[in-house]
Amino acid sequence: MTISFSIWMMQAFNGLSTFCVLLLMALGLAIIFGQMGVINMAHGEFLTIGAYTTYLLSQASERFFPWMASWYFLLAILVAFVLAGGVGLLVEHLLVRHLYRRPLDTLLATWGLSLIMQQAFRSAFGAREVSATLPNWLMGSVKPTPSIDIPINGLFVMALTLLLTCAVFFGLLYTRLGVRVRATMQNRLMASAAGINTGRVDKLTFAVGCGLAGVAGAAFTTIGSTGPTSGSLYIVDTFLVVVFGGAESLIGTIASAFGIAQTQATTEFFMTGSMAKVLTLSLVILILMVRPQGLFALKVRR
Repeated sequence: MTISFSIWMMQAFNGLSTFCVLLLMALGLAIIFGQMGVINMAHGEFLTIGAYTTYLLSQASERFFPWMASWYFLLAILVAFVLAGGVGLLVEHLLVRHLYRRPLDTLLATWGLSLIMQQAFRSAFGAREVSATLPNWLMGSVKPTPSIDIPINGLFVMALTLLLTCAVFFGLLYTRLGVRVRATMQNRLMASAAGINTGRVDKLTFAVGCGLAGVAGAAFTTIGSTGPTSGSLYIVDTFLVVVFGGAESLIGTIASAFGIAQTQATTEFFMTGSMAKVLTLSLVILILMVRPQGLFALKVRR
């Protein structure tokens, strides 16, 4: 096996790691944007909440609870989901619910909220980036061949993403809340006429979407350091994933996240990171010109 092929394979695996973070972010945003029509520009800051939550639990386990060092990360995933979802529920109640059916106002309001949250992170944690200390079982790598190293933390993030994606699909297809979410997404007026409390569904949907972004933040700490603007670096790519895949299609979100992440990772092997992003964005724009509804669009009666 040649060295160039080994490097290409490891670059492709890096693309899978990026795909996992993008997918966790995009799943939440696809549910929020697809059902509620809310353009949440602060979605990236919920990733930052999850990342800082993981960092704080890492510091706490090192200083005060050494016995937690080996498993704190699993707790951090749960706490990140609950904390980001709780903040999302508060944001929906205080801000977003007053701006339904006003997409431009929602965009501007959540963009302002993202700036406020970034400044709050900067005031609380400083401008410098910080990193969580990973447990020993997430360190090291697997060597399928002598020249290829696959990080264990990347494999864990992939397993976590697969688990949560399956949980989202199961929740939407086989639970009462999932039926109500899909009914509200397809026809809000008819769902309300059928006795579904669409306001409550909106609250829970927004909270779950933000919670998934928090889990994405916990996963992000395994591949990068955390700063006040870490979430904002992903928000454009996340919206690209949702729009490109189809705002109401989770299958489209998965396919779009995989395609965008792998395209960027592969092209970065041949050119600079900024040029790779330009090329990826150009390809997405060209495809959307031919298929403006995205890769997978739901066909429902309106």
